[in-house]
Amino acid sequence: MEGTDTVYRTAAWPGSPPRLLRESREPEDIAAYREQGGYRPLADADTLLHEIESAGLLGRGGAAFPLGVKLRAVRRNGRAAGGAVVVANGEEGEPTSIKDRWLLRNRPHLVLDGLRLAATIVGAKRGYVYVSDPDAARGAEAALAELGSDTLGGVGISVWTVPPGYVAGEETAAVRAINGGPAKPTDKPPRPYEVGVRGRPTLVSNVETLANLPYLQQRGSSAFRTQGTPSSPGTFLATVAGANRPPVLYELPHGLRFTELLALHGVSSEQVRGTLMGGYFAGLLNRTVLDTTLDHETMRRAGSGLGCGAISVITDDCPVAVAASVLTYFDRENAGQCGSCFNGTAAMAAVASALRDCAATPEDVDRLRRWSVVLRGRGACATLDAATNVAGTLLGQFPDEVARHLSGDCRQCSAGAFRAERPYQATAVIA
Repeated sequence: MEGTDTVYRTAAWPGSPPRLLRESREPEDIAAYREQGGYRPLADADTLLHEIESAGLLGRGGAAFPLGVKLRAVRRNGRAAGGAVVVANGEEGEPTSIKDRWLLRNRPHLVLDGLRLAATIVGAKRGYVYVSDPDAARGAEAALAELGSDTLGGVGISVWTVPPGYVAGEETAAVRAINGGPAKPTDKPPRPYEVGVRGRPTLVSNVETLANLPYLQQRGSSAFRTQGTPSSPGTFLATVAGANRPPVLYELPHGLRFTELLALHGVSSEQVRGTLMGGYFAGLLNRTVLDTTLDHETMRRAGSGLGCGAISVITDDCPVAVAASVLTYFDRENAGQCGSCFNGTAAMAAVASALRDCAATPEDVDRLRRWSVVLRGRGACATLDAATNVAGTLLGQFPDEVARHLSGDCRQCSAGAFRAERPYQATAVIA
């Protein structure tokens, strides 16, 4: 589950032709990509922007913000400021996700084409592929070396590599790093769409999000909406880990029943104790996850989130121990810039770890519950919010397990608690 040589496969949903994945184990070169209609000239940027808005394409990095809204804001501000910048965010600091790295390693031209189209829409002449994974960087650089001077329509694109970190993928951290600073978030406002790289309005968009633009250019919004739900249209990449099985990167239609995904993944519903949903950010869900469908609106109603599409299935591990490991990870990974986050993540991790070890008191749990509410929204980035989500969902979704730990009656943890530096980490991939 935790090893550095974890390797997993990719798979599309049966009967749903993949839009982002491909079967070949070799990285897609420019000839193969052009055969699929890639790098098609863009005759009318306004028409493509309209198709993006009609498609309802939501960001795939975690926040599910409508891409069309961001594009219009950056274009408007860029015209007023004399130009804009575009950034394909592939840093992917979420340990349980590998979708963006897979795209950059295996289909870099799809990402570059999407970045080209976004740059054309907002009127940008400068773009960056922002990464921390060395293989992803090499994939993007090799693809750029294949391009002629006219393919990108005058947009200069380069690869910007930073050290990996949970906060390094936050949009203001990306801007700060490209501007020469550390890959750590800054206070907001201003947001990048207002003032970003080199002081220009900047579109920072997730790699998977941009990878959908060539499909929209070629097929249009109506075809895009043939998969998914009205509020969560299209397909998405889901990294599925846990359940003592090798992780798999799936391309799935939004709205799929969670139990259908379990069946495809080879996991019995009877084994499931819960999930970490949307990476670490959205926290835990108990067995009510078995009644959900994989779309943003359903996950919000369940008190969770689809996030970046990373789903970790909890079967044999104790949810209290899983939460303790995740909170300890957040304590290690916080940027050290905000006192509320620096102290808050440490305090919540300490209580969760004591609870795992059956050494916490009811007063400790009361404090953890209070912190999960009052600390929300206090940090410069989402790390503290993620930690409060984990703490709050542990207490709300698994009260019986919490009570057993308070009474020292968790036989599973007494026999050897689950401890992981990065729970359910996905570290490598093959096609």
